[in-house]
Amino acid sequence: MADPQIFQHHLLLQAFVATLCGGLIGAERQLRGKPAGLRTSIIVCLGAATFVGLGEAADLGVSTADPARVLGQVVVGVGFLGAGTIMNRGDSVTGLTSAAVLWMLAAIGSAIGLGRYAHGALLTGWTLATLVGIEFAERHVAKLRQGAHSWERIANGTDDTDP
Repeated sequence: MADPQIFQHHLLLQAFVATLCGGLIGAERQLRGKPAGLRTSIIVCLGAATFVGLGEAADLGVSTADPARVLGQVVVGVGFLGAGTIMNRGDSVTGLTSAAVLWMLAAIGSAIGLGRYAHGALLTGWTLATLVGIEFAERHVAKLRQGAHSWERIANGTDDTDP
């Protein structure tokens, strides 16, 4: 049987890394006034890490224990959560980016739950670079400011899409 102290330290490390990764992405979302901010991001990442970590660590005494099933259920569960952030308002749909970020947070938490901390950190950086980089590109490349992502519409308050 494994040393319980090692298991507890592993869980604390998972919780810390998941909180840090979720917090970094959540801070970016909250600073931009998006519906899934700091608290939600941390809890989604932490929850996914916990479920996947427990699913991997579970010794159920049966040969059918399968951590991949836990991963699948995390994806489905977060899909329902993300669906709740998507709204259809007239001719525009909002919340798609927030839903995608929640999905990505679950992936990051799942990687952390499997003990792949570097993978979780890399995905966090990549997600932040995507969110910030695309916003920068949309502000500075004229062709990207068309349609639903028109910064003129956003600046005038006539657009409430979720870039």
